[in-house]
Amino acid sequence: MNFLIVGAGSIGCYVGGRLAAAGQQVAFVGRAHVIDPLAQGGLTVSDLDGFEAQLPAAQLSLHTSVAQGWAALNRGDGSGGPTIVLLCVKGGATASAALEIAEQCPAGTVVVSLQNGVENVDRIAQAAPGLQAVAGMVPYNVVMPHPHRVHRATEGPLQFADTPSTRAMADIFIASGLPTVLASDMRAVQWGKLLLNLNNPVNALSDLPLLDELRDRDFRRVLASLQTEALQVLDAAGIQPAQVAKSPPRLLPHILRLPNWAFNRVAASMLRMDASARSSMWEDLQRGRTTEIDDLCGAVVRLAAAHSAQAPRNAAMCKLMADHCSGQRWSGPDLRRAIG
Repeated sequence: MNFLIVGAGSIGCYVGGRLAAAGQQVAFVGRAHVIDPLAQGGLTVSDLDGFEAQLPAAQLSLHTSVAQGWAALNRGDGSGGPTIVLLCVKGGATASAALEIAEQCPAGTVVVSLQNGVENVDRIAQAAPGLQAVAGMVPYNVVMPHPHRVHRATEGPLQFADTPSTRAMADIFIASGLPTVLASDMRAVQWGKLLLNLNNPVNALSDLPLLDELRDRDFRRVLASLQTEALQVLDAAGIQPAQVAKSPPRLLPHILRLPNWAFNRVAASMLRMDASARSSMWEDLQRGRTTEIDDLCGAVVRLAAAHSAQAPRNAAMCKLMADHCSGQRWSGPDLRRAIG
């Protein structure tokens, strides 16, 4: 089995890097600002559990188009098995990436979404119905402290929809040091993860490392209010989110609202992360890129509208992110007042 990483950013380089370090055939497709440094200095992959592997540039298959990456993996007699596409682009780029994959890869190619949000599989299917779109979920935070290194800063197993392709893939991932679980209800899993991802904009606006932000009760109260509202919307839609974190989804807002002394004791496992960890949305704000706020809070707002419910706090967060000014840093109390 071969793996084509489309969207070689932090997540794509970590997952692809672990597979490549274990001897799997992997091709990375990304933008030049990511690919060029890797071609110069290689890639180091590490995690908070002490793993580290250095992949020299000569060992990496690096490309700026799907056509190049697919060709690099499929030049032989096919004895290497099928090629699985691991899609790691931001949600806003899903449709265009799916079209490019469909143009360059055979009909029936399996595309596994390793993206935030709950709508990407539908976007793939709508843009390129000839592809086999499969839902996936990445539970952890990966940072790229410099262009040659990716580091997993939190923990948890990858989850994929249970299909014949992912059953074979899961064995390879586990053997490569990527703990993996197959799920029968990925919609529930993705909504469970989205509840956690509602912290991404809170972290981005705080301009703090995740540990410092989560140790601030005011910021936690903002997250709790977003999650409580999202849970009410999920109830209206008849969706039961899966447990993705250490605690059940409906208990999370109550834990987040605890006083600091109690939170630090009850949520000790939640706080097991590197001091360097920050949300990918923070990085997007710092670099002036489009964020995934529409895939997170925006998805809650759309689900509410579809079920005659309301999500004013998530809508307010969407507006705050849209109006964000470079260099602006929110305090916890100010953000609580702005969200309402």
